Amino acid sequence: MLGVSKTSRYIAHAILILGVLIVAFPIYYTFVASTHSLQTILRPPLPLWPGDQFFANYYQAIFGGVRQTGGVGADLLLFNTTVMALGIAVGKIAISLLSAYAIVFFRFPGRMIFFWLIFITLMLPVEVRILPTYKVMVDLGLINTYAGLIIPLIASATATLLFRTFFLTIPGELVEAARVDGAGPWRFFKDILLPLSKTNLAALFVIMFIYGWTQYLWPLLITTSNDMNTIVIALRRMISFADAETQWHIVMVTAILAMLPPVAVVVFMQRWFVKGLVETEK
Repeated sequence: MLGVSKTSRYIAHAILILGVLIVAFPIYYTFVASTHSLQTILRPPLPLWPGDQFFANYYQAIFGGVRQTGGVGADLLLFNTTVMALGIAVGKIAISLLSAYAIVFFRFPGRMIFFWLIFITLMLPVEVRILPTYKVMVDLGLINTYAGLIIPLIASATATLLFRTFFLTIPGELVEAARVDGAGPWRFFKDILLPLSKTNLAALFVIMFIYGWTQYLWPLLITTSNDMNTIVIALRRMISFADAETQWHIVMVTAILAMLPPVAVVVFMQRWFVKGLVETEK
């Protein structure tokens, strides 16, 4: 970097490394705890190096479970949470993409009224509409189902607003050229808009996947069966008020397993994620 001294660069790197250590140490400490026995965890101080119970603890957490979660293993918990997170991410993107496409490229009466009605829902989070939404799910028989976990959370005013903002930057000449070429609405959407939107799609997918993965209140209400619990709900149920009743080594393993899929999604899609957030030239 021009005009920056070596001392400034060293200081900046030192601050960056310190910040990484502060953020990463609790995660490392959780991993260390997941490799020790319950007796070691309950007898402080906890060692700073991994123990010899890695395979035993992870095997018990994945395939055995604990009493508080009805013996449901982390494998099923991870599957339930993955289905929910993927369903919410894909559903939010699909609905928002189509609604923004209709609002920007189609002319129909009340077009902007519909947009502002969608926008107003930003002020109505799940917590505000939780009772009527739950009543609808009960009436439809969607308690303890993947559809019940996913459908009430797939509408997104934020994603609609972002797609609309991007679509408004599409040159009118491109739309006219597609029309002259004989492209209908579906072909224009599939062959032109979707390729142009891929970085935005990637960025929103990461955000929405993590949003779905970390949901707590709605899965807590809509699931009454242990087999339909998400890993976030299971983590909370594993912790008892009395430390002696909590199998902390299994809790730590489950916490590590709960972090892995979101981290993997971010790492795998980081290039498209960053590009979708900062790219200005389409």
